[in-house]
Amino acid sequence: MASVAFIGLGVMGYPMAGHLKKKGGHDVTVFNRTSSRAEKWVAEFGGASAPTPQAAAAGKDFVFCCVGNDDDLREVTIGHAGAFREMNKGAVFIDNTTASAEVARELYEKAKARGFDFLDAPVSGGQAGAENGVLTVMVGGEQEVFDRARPVIEAFARMVGLMGPAGAGQLTKMVNQICIAGLVQGLAEGIHFGRKAGLDIGKVVEVISKGAAGSWQMENRHKTMNEGKYDFGFAVDWMRKDLGICLEEADRNGARLPVTALVDQFYKEVQSMGGKRWDTSSLLARLEK
Repeated sequence: MASVAFIGLGVMGYPMAGHLKKKGGHDVTVFNRTSSRAEKWVAEFGGASAPTPQAAAAGKDFVFCCVGNDDDLREVTIGHAGAFREMNKGAVFIDNTTASAEVARELYEKAKARGFDFLDAPVSGGQAGAENGVLTVMVGGEQEVFDRARPVIEAFARMVGLMGPAGAGQLTKMVNQICIAGLVQGLAEGIHFGRKAGLDIGKVVEVISKGAAGSWQMENRHKTMNEGKYDFGFAVDWMRKDLGICLEEADRNGARLPVTALVDQFYKEVQSMGGKRWDTSSLLARLEK
């Protein structure tokens, strides 16, 4: 059993912290900006809550974090009453936020200077993956630190991989989001075309999902897409945030992402349709408006 803190109890962090307590058996203290959310978590899982990230991190072996973006991450780490002010020497800060590789490298250096370790460890698998404890975790950092942290991370994951030095976890998550953007647009166009052609989408997907066109998106989203239901998972607002990170990094490294840039604009159209909180499969709604 480890002494653990978890900062950020959103749709991902809430169940992830829960798995650390129930499945991992760890001693968990949580922090959330909306304190009622933390109180609800404690009532459901036990453990304790803290009034600040600094207080949550005090004396802990591992401190996890899952917040919104780079600015949120800096606030809860190096900001006023941030976790970095109270981290134990030799402890590990594990950031599950989808953020930039730049901020990951920055915080890695700041952690090292203060005598503790940092892993950037964004996740994939969505809300369902978090709730079921089957997330994929892409980690950037040092091998020895990864080896220490991995058994704790595995409480909410089915796949945990070290991708390279600091920032490599975030870069791998960018590859993940780039791939998803193209897949969802292709699936949306396929369903749209099939409906216009008068085909039974259920039958079509039953056949083609067993061939080269098959994907997680097809298996898990085609039914809700066909029914025009878009409240199952990762929101368009968050996907645009992630794709923006991808496109900014591409500007830095010279990668060409024409499809990603186009799909990002398609999601912008979905936002203008009132779909900011719709899930990413709502690209179909844009085609059929």
